[in-house]
Amino acid sequence: MSMTKVPGGDEKVTVELTVKELLALTGVHFHSNHDVKISARKKINSALENKWEQEARDNAPIPYQLLN
Repeated sequence: MSMTKVPGGDEKVTVELTVKELLALTGVHFHSNHDVKISARKKINSALENKWEQEARDNAPIPYQLLN
C-alpha cells in the first residue's frame, strides 16, 4: 500500500458556505438551481488554491540578493 503525502494535509482550512451549498455538497439536488453546487465547489477550490499558494510562498527559497 503506497502512502501519498499531501503538503499541509493535516492543517485546517476554513470555507464559508451557505446551508444550501453545504447540502448540495452532501448530495441534495436543487433542481431549480444547479448553480448552488457549482458555487460551493468554486469556494472550496479557491480555498485550497490559496492554501497551496501560501505554503509555496512559505517554502520558497531565499532570493540571492537578500543573502548580503
